[in-house]
Amino acid sequence: MSSQKRDYYEVLGVPKTATELELKTAFRKIALEHHPDRNPDNPASEDIFKEAAEAYEVLSTPEKRARYDRMGHAGLGSNGGGYAADFGSMADIFAEIFGDFFGTRSRGPARGADLRLELSISFEEAAFGKQTEIKVPKTRACAACEGSGSKSKKRQSCQQCGGSGHIQYRQGFFALSRTCSICHGKGTFAQDACTSCQGEGQEPYEAKLDLSIPPGVDHGTRLRLQGEGASSEEGGPPGDLYVFIHVREHPLFIRNESDVWCELPISIVQAALGAELEVPTLDGPVKMKIPEGTQTGTIFRLRGKGIVRLGSQSRGDQRVRVMLETPMRLSPKQRELLAQFAAECGEEVNPQSRSFFQKVKDLFDNK
Repeated sequence: MSSQKRDYYEVLGVPKTATELELKTAFRKIALEHHPDRNPDNPASEDIFKEAAEAYEVLSTPEKRARYDRMGHAGLGSNGGGYAADFGSMADIFAEIFGDFFGTRSRGPARGADLRLELSISFEEAAFGKQTEIKVPKTRACAACEGSGSKSKKRQSCQQCGGSGHIQYRQGFFALSRTCSICHGKGTFAQDACTSCQGEGQEPYEAKLDLSIPPGVDHGTRLRLQGEGASSEEGGPPGDLYVFIHVREHPLFIRNESDVWCELPISIVQAALGAELEVPTLDGPVKMKIPEGTQTGTIFRLRGKGIVRLGSQSRGDQRVRVMLETPMRLSPKQRELLAQFAAECGEEVNPQSRSFFQKVKDLFDNK
């Protein structure tokens, strides 16, 4: 880069009246385009990036900007107020604008961890919903040490990180940071560890929560309880609790989206002559008419007897597949009557069988 520094406002492409947001937006655009990681073999891009970083570091700091506006580069001292002059400050700036994009850590206490809970419910509970109480293993501040982790309830500042919880180091022209290995990011540690929590400051407990399971949930549905996850050891907001639903199988019903399927066994007589039978549904038994001459495998539809559609008031249908049951043990009288029936029909009991045997005959006749 030339020894003659360009005007910082010109570098960022903003007017002298630029607001903090305009400065940040301009710098972010340049930084994303010319960051060395994206242009590893382009020294010119690296120079543009450094120049923009230096300009932003000065103009985003009110005191430095005021001096620069009055006296130009000369007002910033021998270093020119440049990017390399304050690596710690630039680490904070990068964290604020880019989060973890450049490997820096944003300010503020960390959020608590999210928790996961598996919950098994019945087929009917999934269909109609349920209000229930769940028990969640969580942690809270240790009662013995009041969350300090120390017998004396006092914590000492970490000497390695100076109480910041993070160790700053340089990588090229960046000032980066990593979690302190001594205090694990807390900035303090307990010299006389609490025997109840072994210095962690947290103790396990079982939280009881009310859970509303909406109608229509299915196997694998995930319910989120905001703020009911693990607490933050750094005083930040708690995480969330995710409840994963497992629906137990039903002895009669099978689910297909919002529809319910079941099989209904019927006798030869009921299929041939027709009948009105009681069919099980999620709402209880209902009457269903079987027309005369019903064939096995026929599917009947019961409207609105299925499962509530998730997030809606409407329901699916119930599909009933009738399956013909052939009697396995016949009395002599029953055999006699069936033989008479077969003789009356000439062994061709119905049009369906006549059609089938005709197709067989045609198949072999054509060979």
